[in-house]
Amino acid sequence: MTADTSLAPRLAVSAPRRLLRPGRVLGYLFLIALTAAMVFPLLWLVLTSLRPADDVFGAGLLPREISFDAYVRAWTQLDYPGHFLNSLGITLLTVLGVVALAALGGYSFAKLEFPFKEPIYVVLLVTLMLPATAIVVPLFLELRSLELLNTRQGLILVYIGTSLPFAMFLMRAFFETLPDELIQAARVDGCGEFAIFWRIMLPLARPGIATVVIFQFMHTWNEFLFAQTLLQTPSRHPLQPVLYSLVGEYSTDWTILAASLVMTIVPIVVVYVRMQRQFVAGLTLGAVKD
Repeated sequence: MTADTSLAPRLAVSAPRRLLRPGRVLGYLFLIALTAAMVFPLLWLVLTSLRPADDVFGAGLLPREISFDAYVRAWTQLDYPGHFLNSLGITLLTVLGVVALAALGGYSFAKLEFPFKEPIYVVLLVTLMLPATAIVVPLFLELRSLELLNTRQGLILVYIGTSLPFAMFLMRAFFETLPDELIQAARVDGCGEFAIFWRIMLPLARPGIATVVIFQFMHTWNEFLFAQTLLQTPSRHPLQPVLYSLVGEYSTDWTILAASLVMTIVPIVVVYVRMQRQFVAGLTLGAVKD
């Protein structure tokens, strides 16, 4: 009791000194400035979407009056629901295909042995270095020869093919962290290879799956080059080429563009927040088990 009583005044005195250290204060100021710089573009976008059409650059940061006219015009004039459903369908099917193939491929490269395993893996990793602009013309010609040009199915295949190496690289890294003793014990019990993957290893790789889903959803939802090049019928376009068409050479309707961008951001935020919770929960569960 005597020792606790003697330590209390020291702690009470040392706490204010720690808060007033110059390094800590500068660190907080830097983080506040960095956060403000990152939040300001999103704040400007939301405020611009709520301005009248003639009040974009003439007033200050806050609009003189709140108007939802830009959201109504974006919803009706752009056929926003139709293009939103195009983006949603293409993105969900792409994420499903990439996650399924990346999980199978990542598990195979991490835990199984087969001929030419390392050379095949190196070749797949080399494709990560190819920029999209370098392969868009060969992909255009290939889809045309397969009669998949200007179809959503062809665009989904392109998205899956170009995204699969990076997703498989992530999944292999996660599977390599899982102990081989689990696989050996399952084999001793008579479990088949696919059952080992499906029932034992895949549930343990939930953090990796959540990471792939987040990256792939954001990449596919925001992709522009392949969608603009490989889909030539405007009614089949996802949202990004439609939003780009609002930017004119001589004039741009900034309010309707800002409103469309705000509505486009919402699904990404929802998916990110939802999957981030699962990702953190998976990491916490693994830490408790260890």
